[in-house]
Amino acid sequence: MAKAKGIKKVGYVDVRNHAHADGLQPVAWHDCAGGGQVVVERNIAYVGNMRNPHGTQIIDVRDPKCPKFLTELTMPAGTHSHKVRVHGDLMITNREILGPHALHGEAPPDGYFGGLSIYDIANPAKPKLITHWDTTDGPGASYARGVHRFDFDGRYAYISPTMDGYIGNIMMILDLKDPARPQEVGRWWMSGQWTAGGEKPTWKGDAHKCHHPLRFGNRLYTSYWQGGLVILDIEDMSKPKFVSGLDWSPPFPWPTHTALRIPFKIDKRDFMLVSDEDVFRQPEAPPYPAAFLWMVDITDEKHPQPISTFQIEDMPPEPQPRMTGCHQPCEKVTGTEIPVAWFAYGLRIIDISRPHALKEVAYYLPDVPQGSERVQSNDVTVDERGLIYLLDRVRGLHILERI
Repeated sequence: MAKAKGIKKVGYVDVRNHAHADGLQPVAWHDCAGGGQVVVERNIAYVGNMRNPHGTQIIDVRDPKCPKFLTELTMPAGTHSHKVRVHGDLMITNREILGPHALHGEAPPDGYFGGLSIYDIANPAKPKLITHWDTTDGPGASYARGVHRFDFDGRYAYISPTMDGYIGNIMMILDLKDPARPQEVGRWWMSGQWTAGGEKPTWKGDAHKCHHPLRFGNRLYTSYWQGGLVILDIEDMSKPKFVSGLDWSPPFPWPTHTALRIPFKIDKRDFMLVSDEDVFRQPEAPPYPAAFLWMVDITDEKHPQPISTFQIEDMPPEPQPRMTGCHQPCEKVTGTEIPVAWFAYGLRIIDISRPHALKEVAYYLPDVPQGSERVQSNDVTVDERGLIYLLDRVRGLHILERI
């Protein structure tokens, strides 16, 4: 296994000031505001930024050695737009009103609602707003309001909105056949979320909420934070049906961030790669060091079975500061090597060809960006050329190639 050179064990992870790599080499680094998601389509990179006033940055990467800034969409105080999806000439970005813990004294504009913004990007350098779609929840919630992460297949958007009458984000399907007039098709929520309907949650606050769904065929593989993950049947999109679920929190303390369906069989079986997010922890859970990956066998989708896990070999045994461990696998799966953004440990390439024995085969530990105390690798994607794009949460976009 490739070891994380440049990491010193002092009871917590202390990332060094110089990049280290094995099996990957840098192509370019683009200085941009830190982000929550990066997607690349037709050699144009779209970055959803974490902090206002930065909203969505659009970058020309036709020459990957010389990324070129094209334009930026901005966001008002008290909000952010950190997620983005592109299909054809449509770009969708999220809008969230920040929760109290993230406002830092800011206040969103009066009457502002979270939701989605839909743009025509026939000319990526000049996005044209088509419409805003708003969630219905008003002020007063103790958590972020709007839409968090989502999926988009060119016709339907599979989103995680906060809505009146519900606690925490639910799952909703929007039809964008007419992008100017998004129409709700169906919704699903975990029992206990619909407080307006008399349901009573068995958890504290918004611990059980939809982080985001990912579509594969007529199923949505949906991460549900500290409610684990659920598989939904959307053969009839107006009535999503629960197929099965899996929740390991507790005893493990971290919320489930991404349930990634592997789009091909391995050894004649079906699998999901599942990441927990090393952010919030259940305070009553045992003091595990940091979040990690799970491999789940879903050949019998009604009875998903975790069969293996992966953790960084050099992870110290002591509990680590938040945003040290696992975060986000690349959602564009092109083979059995899966790039994973691993917060303070940079990029990890995980070989899943032996599902019972996940193996690290390459890594890239970036320089600590200016203005940050540690590396905070937040999201990763690949383009049609096989180049890898690694986005830091605080600053900068790395373009890498496998060697």
